[in-house]
Amino acid sequence: MTMSTKKIEINYLEYDSIDELPEEDKILIQSALNISENAYAPYSHFKVGAVVEFLNGERVLGSNQENMAYPSGLCAERVAVFSASSLRPRTPIKTIAIAARNEKGEIANASPCGACRQVLLEYESSLKHPIRVLFFNNNRKILSFNSVSDILPFHFEM
Repeated sequence: MTMSTKKIEINYLEYDSIDELPEEDKILIQSALNISENAYAPYSHFKVGAVVEFLNGERVLGSNQENMAYPSGLCAERVAVFSASSLRPRTPIKTIAIAARNEKGEIANASPCGACRQVLLEYESSLKHPIRVLFFNNNRKILSFNSVSDILPFHFEM
């Protein structure tokens, strides 16, 4: 048996601020920030918004919805994707933009959790179309990935 070291390289864009984004992406990120205010987050006080954009430019919004009976709530990304899928089944998603605010109302890291990454990747795989992912990192910079598989390289498949 031979062991070898492997390397994963992921390419993505990093923007210092919303102002640096292309106009279309500014609108998506700002919409995600705006819809985060609709989050029901009485326990974590961490409000997340997500905007799904189809290839035709139509958008579906989602915000996280917590519940006392944890883990019965849902993340903003899954709310948006499940809504998109029920409204426009078999319609490819072009982009998902995610934004969060902490309990002080400040912009926070909005990297999707593992469950959301898997849900997004399954949607991307089933429709055979990459979903671009935009979100804030810990430094309040905006990251742009060309595909969900870029943020979940060792994903679950059946």
